[in-house]
Amino acid sequence: MPPPHDAPSAAELVTAVREFLERDVLPGLEGRTRFHALVAMNALAVVEREIRLGAEQAAEHATRLKDLGYRDDAALAAAIRAGDLDARHAELKSALAAAVRDKLLVSNPAYLDG
Repeated sequence: MPPPHDAPSAAELVTAVREFLERDVLPGLEGRTRFHALVAMNALAVVEREIRLGAEQAAEHATRLKDLGYRDDAALAAAIRAGDLDARHAELKSALAAAVRDKLLVSNPAYLDG
């Protein structure tokens, strides 16, 4: 963990809370409260994955945008709507597929298993 922060890291804290809910809290819950605990655990798992993957994914996304010639998602979306990338369909499709894959790796990696 880089200064000025000490251990545990944010990722370790999130993991500890998620594991506590899973092991110690969830088994004793029923109904609506159990459902909300499962939602909380899922949210913490998303945060864990974003902490672990986010910086690298952001850098890769910026590179994809730069390679396509755009500064951000809004500019890319405008170019797509205008038809500016119609001649670069394969390149665009590859970049968009990579972006969607990155989003799924954080939000719900199980969607990639099928």
